[in-house]
Amino acid sequence: MEGKINKQLKKVLKKIVKEAHEPLAVADAKLGGVIKEKLNLSCIHSPVVNELMRGIRSQMDGLIPGVEPREMAAMCLGLAHSLSRYRLKFSADKVDTMIVQAISLLDDLDKELNNYIMRCREWYGWHFPELGKIISDNLTYCKCLQKVGDRKNYASAKLSELLPEEVEAEVKAAAEISMGTEVSEEDICNILHLCTQVIEISEYRTQLYEYLQNRMMAIAPNVTVMVGELVGARLIAHAGSLLNLAKHAASTVQILGAEKALFRALKSRRDTPKYGLIYHASLVGQTSPKHKGKISRMLAAKTVLAIRYDAFGEDSSSAMGVENRAKLEARLRTLEDRGIRKISGTGKALAKTEKYEHKSEVKTYDPSGDSTLPTCSKKRKIEQVDKEDEITEKKAKKAKIKVKVEEEEEEEKVAEEEETSVKKKKKKGKKKHIMEQPLSEEEPCTSTAIASPEKKKKKKKKRDNED
Repeated sequence: MEGKINKQLKKVLKKIVKEAHEPLAVADAKLGGVIKEKLNLSCIHSPVVNELMRGIRSQMDGLIPGVEPREMAAMCLGLAHSLSRYRLKFSADKVDTMIVQAISLLDDLDKELNNYIMRCREWYGWHFPELGKIISDNLTYCKCLQKVGDRKNYASAKLSELLPEEVEAEVKAAAEISMGTEVSEEDICNILHLCTQVIEISEYRTQLYEYLQNRMMAIAPNVTVMVGELVGARLIAHAGSLLNLAKHAASTVQILGAEKALFRALKSRRDTPKYGLIYHASLVGQTSPKHKGKISRMLAAKTVLAIRYDAFGEDSSSAMGVENRAKLEARLRTLEDRGIRKISGTGKALAKTEKYEHKSEVKTYDPSGDSTLPTCSKKRKIEQVDKEDEITEKKAKKAKIKVKVEEEEEEEKVAEEEETSVKKKKKKGKKKHIMEQPLSEEEPCTSTAIASPEKKKKKKKKRDNED
């Protein structure tokens, strides 16, 4: 199975080498290569040889005399069992089951620890509620409860091993003026029993985490370097085994663990997720939100190479993982620094640093920039005063001219308005005069107008012409 020659096989083959004139038929090509190197015996391996081996196994009873069929059947069964055990022991498929179970148990322990600690804090909070706010760490909280128990014992208890001096003094002061209720000894015993369970589970969790680290470094060292032992173990557990994970593409590894979000996005035609379990890797965590998608894609591509190297490669070193991680970190630095370096208008040119030139000139301090008020000497020259007077006189003249122009415009507007009002009054007076004229006595006061004799003649002529 390992492709090695044992002592018995060596003895048999040395006898054959002297007498053999034809190549040796071998069922395993690897073993044939070793025999050829060490004993200089030509070997052959082909499908015809496999068929010949199968025929020999089926006719073993007739070929070897003096062997009963029952003994031969028992020997074949024992050999098959031993070979299957050996293959199961050294199979790359089955070794990673330990990692799958360990990471699943680690997640379950975390859930149970959270439930136990929450229950312990609520339970003991009825008796001493102030302690939960003072001590935030869950393990030290449980250890304090286990050491002291009742609230009255805090005054005489020594907690210097668990807590710093300031926190210890604060706990003792809070115990004296606590608002909690009194509880019986039986309640305290049950709470302390729960605290011991929490401490034991947390200790076992640390041991399990160390075991998982060792197993991951033994089975998948390159994956551990790339994404860490926890994320690598979760990826293996999600895929089922290391070989199944090696068959996945880089895009699948990138969103492994976010299948629900992926199918929801495909159904609703929205953006698909950028990362799944790989989001918890340290490289993705330390990038800015803007570049998380890019880094997760690059990390998934390099992680797939590391997985395949660990699953199918013969070398068990982590050199390839270290090299790829260094490349990813350099790429991450360039992505993060790109926004800082680009300060030009186009955003393509990098900032150019000016060449340093040593100048021996000594510059004096200019105090004129300290004050925002206009700086001028107190004693002004006569010319400056004359110029200022002329400027003020010109400004005054301009202002007077503007005032006169405005007054003239206003007078013109008033005159125009008066003229229009007079014209309107005259028109109204004429209309009234026409309406008030009396009717003459000769003209009858009728509404219909009487036609003149000339008009009548014209009408008659028109009728005659038409006829």
